[in-house]
Amino acid sequence: MSVETTTQTKPKLATPPNYKVVLLNDDYTPMDFVLYILKRFFRKSDAEANQIMLEAHQKGVSIAGIYPFEEAETKYHQVLREAKKEGHPLRVTLEPE
Repeated sequence: MSVETTTQTKPKLATPPNYKVVLLNDDYTPMDFVLYILKRFFRKSDAEANQIMLEAHQKGVSIAGIYPFEEAETKYHQVLREAKKEGHPLRVTLEPE
């Protein structure tokens, strides 16, 4: 008498893609407000926030953070809401990594 054993392998789940939250430079949003956004919503240190803000100022764009889509989308909307509330035209985009 022989016993056969079968093993089932679980399919590997694909890791969901990450998205970049990108800040776009403009000539109207105060630098202090951008620093505030980076520290509040992206949990950046003073030094990190300053570096990201200066990169956006000098190059026109800068990555605020890279997150799974749902988290990136939430941060995107938080930033837009806060900028609108404060009367700033800060622009931000979501881009696949």
